[in-house]
Amino acid sequence: MELNNINSLVELFFEKYKEKKESINQPFLKWLKNSDDNFLTWEQVRNNIFFFSDYLSKCLSKGDRCVLLSENRPEWLVADIAIMNAGGVTVPLFTTYSEKDYEYIINDCKPKVCIISNDVQFKKIKKYITNETKVISFENFDQKIESIKTIVEKNFERDKLNILNNYNKEIIRKDLACIIYTSGTTGNPKGVMLSHGGILSNCEGAQEILDSLVKNEKPVFLTWLPLSHSYEHTVQFVQILLGAKVYYAESLEKLLPNMAVAKPTIMTAVPRFYQNLYSKISLNFSKQKGFKKKLIESTIYLGTKNLNKEKLNLSEKFVDFFCEKLVRRKVKKQFGGKLKAFVSGGGALDKKIGEFLNSIGLPTLQGYGLTETSPVVSCNIPGKIKIETVGLPFKTNKVKIAEDGEILVKGENVMLGYWNMKKETDEIIKDGWLHTGDIGEITEDGNLKITDRKKEIIVNLGGDNISPSKIENLLCLNEKIKQSFVYGDKKTYLVALIVSEIEENKKEIENYLEKLNKSLSLVEKVKKFKLIKEEFTIENGMLTPTLKLKRKKILERYEDDLEKLY
Repeated sequence: MELNNINSLVELFFEKYKEKKESINQPFLKWLKNSDDNFLTWEQVRNNIFFFSDYLSKCLSKGDRCVLLSENRPEWLVADIAIMNAGGVTVPLFTTYSEKDYEYIINDCKPKVCIISNDVQFKKIKKYITNETKVISFENFDQKIESIKTIVEKNFERDKLNILNNYNKEIIRKDLACIIYTSGTTGNPKGVMLSHGGILSNCEGAQEILDSLVKNEKPVFLTWLPLSHSYEHTVQFVQILLGAKVYYAESLEKLLPNMAVAKPTIMTAVPRFYQNLYSKISLNFSKQKGFKKKLIESTIYLGTKNLNKEKLNLSEKFVDFFCEKLVRRKVKKQFGGKLKAFVSGGGALDKKIGEFLNSIGLPTLQGYGLTETSPVVSCNIPGKIKIETVGLPFKTNKVKIAEDGEILVKGENVMLGYWNMKKETDEIIKDGWLHTGDIGEITEDGNLKITDRKKEIIVNLGGDNISPSKIENLLCLNEKIKQSFVYGDKKTYLVALIVSEIEENKKEIENYLEKLNKSLSLVEKVKKFKLIKEEFTIENGMLTPTLKLKRKKILERYEDDLEKLY
């Protein structure tokens, strides 16, 4: 399929459906929470979209906003495409937003329709929506609220399908497809306006990478990152493009057993997931003794050499053969046995974690992007992984480095702007170039490398610029440290909050920090720390829904404790 000839995300789905012809009854979408439910086939998904968008077209005019609040499940994709087919604009909401965020977003985008999955989600926004707003649910729980199932069943007539068979062909690439609110580490969320063409150009960039992974086989995805996240929202259209089979995971806690069922070939996630994965596997490896321990050490050492394209001598090749059979194959089996690649995005992945996962048989491709770029800018390519970089920029966008080192992006994938925020839009997009707020460089082989975050720099009393996230990532490589927060703006040295369960860990953490400090520059050394048991979570407001630290909120809670360390 030539994506540059496709005009909208709606057209992408229906043209892919036509392309499938004989295989429209193949399984497409399944929610693992409802294990008794069968897969929805391509034909069932198409029919549901047609009937639901026919209903929505009576409630929506072109450009009207439609809030979508639900956990990941098949109805999410159906609703998203149906909204756009009816001429509307999808506004996905995280199920983990605070009350304040729900109130702000609903007042800001003024939706004509709110689609919610069930009564749990409805209670979160009920008091913020007006009587004029149409509410539709995925599940039957209130007689006053119609459900998608009822709407489809009521309208389902075979003859009507022939009339509805023409999807909305008036949508063009420059039209607004969705408004995705960035969770933001400070202040109110911003509504990022993404176009049909922007997301399609991102799919085109991803197609080049993923085609080499799946070749002629049908890929299987296990989706767990919220579909309200710009990353996973775009991934669902990549799944359509590839004609994939898609499983929706039950939860993060059940991800491993879900992987055993789904046997995914591709999984997308944010760095926090890989950090947790690294900690769990490392902890398990550290318990091994004797021959097993030596075999694991050889697996990591030789796997890293392979990754860095270093030649193995004859004896190393012999040992690596056994590492493949006895370690990597076993690790792969725990993740379903068919995994071709993890794709990491939404933040910087620590080099050590990337090397570790690739070396033990879990290929991990690091990419880079932000909501404002629909969202991917660049990604590593299978077989050409440069672990310290975020890969080659997609051919569908241009990347350059400003004089101060900031990464600038230009292309169709750049957002149309922030909803109702012209001043903020003009500040971030200048002469068509999006100013990302990230600092980076282009390597000799053309790969993009992220070196810092412009907005999260600590400036110490001596005027030195220090990246807190770099040090936080290094601290969290220790399995006893769950999370960390580095502090030191306008101070003579750095201190940290360290989240750890057991007080007895303090001495071990002190030893680790002493060792870590030797590898850091003088201004990066962490002199003191406070051990805390409370984790930074979405629920307590200290993490964004995309699992980034809300530095302002953490400071509000712990500033006095941090100041006492000076």
